[in-house]
Formats: sequence, C-alpha cells, structure tokens
Amino acid sequence: MERPYSEAADVSSPRAALRVESDLQSPDQGPNSHGLGRGDGHAAVAIETPPRISVGRKHGAPRSDAPLEEILDTVQRQTLRYFWDFGHPTSGLARERSNATPHVVTTGGSGFGIMAILAGVGRGWIGRQVALDRLITMVCFLGEAERHHGAFPHWMDGDSGRTISFSHLDDGGDIVETAYLMAGLLSARQYFGGPEPKERILRSLIDTLWRDVEWDWYTRGSHSLFWHWSPVHGWAMDHAISGWNECLIAFVLAASAPRHPIEPSVYHRGWAAGQAFVNGRSFDGIPLPLGHDHGGPLFFAHYSFLGLDPRRLRDRYADYWQQNVAHTRINQAHCIRNPKKFDGYSAECWGLTASDSIHGYVAHAPDHDHGVIAPTGALGSFPYTPAECERALRHFASRGDRLWGEYGFRDAFSPAVDWYADSYLAIDQGQIVVMIENYRSGLLWRLFMSCPEIQAGLAKLGF
Repeated sequence: MERPYSEAADVSSPRAALRVESDLQSPDQGPNSHGLGRGDGHAAVAIETPPRISVGRKHGAPRSDAPLEEILDTVQRQTLRYFWDFGHPTSGLARERSNATPHVVTTGGSGFGIMAILAGVGRGWIGRQVALDRLITMVCFLGEAERHHGAFPHWMDGDSGRTISFSHLDDGGDIVETAYLMAGLLSARQYFGGPEPKERILRSLIDTLWRDVEWDWYTRGSHSLFWHWSPVHGWAMDHAISGWNECLIAFVLAASAPRHPIEPSVYHRGWAAGQAFVNGRSFDGIPLPLGHDHGGPLFFAHYSFLGLDPRRLRDRYADYWQQNVAHTRINQAHCIRNPKKFDGYSAECWGLTASDSIHGYVAHAPDHDHGVIAPTGALGSFPYTPAECERALRHFASRGDRLWGEYGFRDAFSPAVDWYADSYLAIDQGQIVVMIENYRSGLLWRLFMSCPEIQAGLAKLGF
C-alpha cells in the first residue's frame, strides 16, 4: 500500500555511485550536501539486484471469454515485463523499443515505466524492496546523466547517460519528455513515503532532480514554453508548445515547480491560445470541446493523464473528463463508420494512435488513417469508455499469438493486410499498464494528485 509523501525533502542527496555494504549508512552522514553529481561524497546503501524475471512466468494469450479481471491481470502483468525484465541492465530505465538499438533508453517512456512498476508493486507482482532498489538505481543514474538546464533529452545512452540525438537539431533538452519522467518520479516519491532510510533516500534523489529542472528558462522570457533546446543548435527548432495535444502535463508541472516555475500567462497566452485548442464542433454526433477535428491520435488523452486525474478536472476552457471521453468515443465511432472501408474495423477492433505501422512510425488518427490498429489506443482509454474498451480487449485476445507475445500485445496490427508488428515500444506499453490500473484502482491518479506542489500548481493555473 502506498504511503503518500507530503513533507519537504528531509535528507541530503547522495551521489549516484552507491556502494553495496551490509552496514546501511544514513545519507545525513554523507559529505555530499550539494545534490546529485555535484560532490565527491556518497552514501553507502545496500542495493539488491532485482531478479531478471520476478513479475512471473510468461503467459500465453489470454482467453477472450475469460472473466475480465483475469484478462486484465494477464495483460498488465505480461506488459509490465517490458519495464522490469527488459529494463536496461545498467540504468534500469526503459529501452526505447524492443526491436532495435538496445542501448537507447527513453526519458518519457521511463516515466511511464516507473508508474507501471508502482502498479506492479501495488498488485503484489513485484516486491516493495526490490522495486525500491530498482528505482534508486534509476534515479542515481539520472542524477549523473547529461542534462540541459535541468531537462533531460528525449533519448540517452543507457550505459553512459550521454544524450543521443533524436533528430539533427534535437540533441539537447526535451521539456515534454522531461515532464513525463517527472510525473513518474513524483508518483514514486509519493508511493515510497515511509521513514525507512532507503525510502528517504529515494525521495531526496527525486526532489533534487525535480528542483533542478529550469522550466522558466524554457520560456525564453516569453509567454510560451519551448519544447527543445540544444547545446549545439540553441533554439533552432523554435517549437513553442500550443494546445491541444499531449503536452498539458508539461504546463502543470512547470507551474508547480518549487524552484523554476512558469507564470500563469505561459499557460493562458501560450498553450491555450493555440489555433488548434478550442473546438466545440461535433463529430459522429459527439461534441468535442478541444483540439483537432475528430480528436487526433488517442495518445492526446493518455500521456498527460497517466498521473493527472481528469475526473472533476476543469478550468475556464474545458472539463477534461468530458474532453477525453468524447475523444475516445469519436475514435471508436470513426472505426465503426470506417469511411475508407478497411477490412477488420468494427466496434471491437478500433484504436487509432501513434504506433509502428507498415509505413514506419505514424501518428494514426481518424483524419490520418492507414488501416493500422494499436492495442494501446483502446486499452489506454479504459477509464473513459470501459465497456467499449473491454470489447476491444476481448477482440485483441481472440487474435492469439499473432498479436500476443513476450511483453503483451504487440505494438500494432493491420487486419486489412494481415500485418502484425514485431515490436514493442515503451511509450505504448506503459500506457496499457498504467491506464488499466487507473481504471481498476485509480492508483497513479491518487499518487500524482497527492503531491502538494501539483495541487498548488493547478490552483495557480485556475483549475
């Protein structure tokens, strides 16, 4: 059971190089009082090496006619293996994908994976102490990794912590990926809220990373939040973030930051003033408050809301529960109507979002439909439309081992051309575990929303 943490950081931050000793030393005794990677001292902490397979044996595809709780257990548990068993062996962070570049770890996907691990602990599939050790390993690695004004890059080398370019100009800080990571870390801080030394250490390490992100610096002194900065190319990408899309969580965290917060005007005059923000039209008879016509890819309703609870979340622009329910219903309605007449689409076979496809990685949506269904689209929407998502879940299960594999449902498939991906992606697998858990227990919503800084930040923005 989680123990929410609400007090200020209570220990100084030990360095990432932790020694394994049987005599556990309190971090209060360590010489490094200046934060991660800033001193020569370190605390000696006993870290157990988590067993490589402790989430449980691999399961075959769930029976489509099994009780719902049984199917959900199987899907969550097998999907969790992506983050636990397939986590990078040095850093413990989430690898970008299963079918290429095994040294590349992903910042946002690691935030999703941290939340997934918490769900696994809550369900009793991972021991609390081994999870704590894994998280300390992750956070210590992050403390020594390359950062850019406190922000992490999209990709890192899982052994060295060095930035790996995501694109030619995107070789520095990514404030949105950093937000996804911070949401996961703050959830972990709240879960491990006990007085034990290792739990105190974890909280201190997380608080240091959280305080060091210079959210305000990423505004460039303007009323906008800019997505990227490069130590080589500076602001060359010049990507001011405006809504509606997957970035709401970045503004909430930036407003909530204890040391480098943004002003509310960055939210109201930057994010909410975008051309694609307010909608108000109806699609398939369903009113859509915000965003692109027909809703865009479903990850807009997922990424920001793995921790941010949309239930009763409102501001002057929208009711965010209504927004996400409408977005999900429109996505399914499009697949039922199936204007492009793709074979296989139905009320059971739906879910258009970003995924691998026969054309590479594509942000699938009703207005950008290539006949490719991603299981994470429907399964990540379970809290919003549970009956419709259950139908999709049972349909996916009925496809057996062609769609099911070592880490749960494969990333995507195209029934029209009988194509199935051979890949798993961290940002897609994480949504499945976390959003199903939010549907079942509300765990990650409860943890993230228990952060006092988040409550203050939401109030600051007018929620």
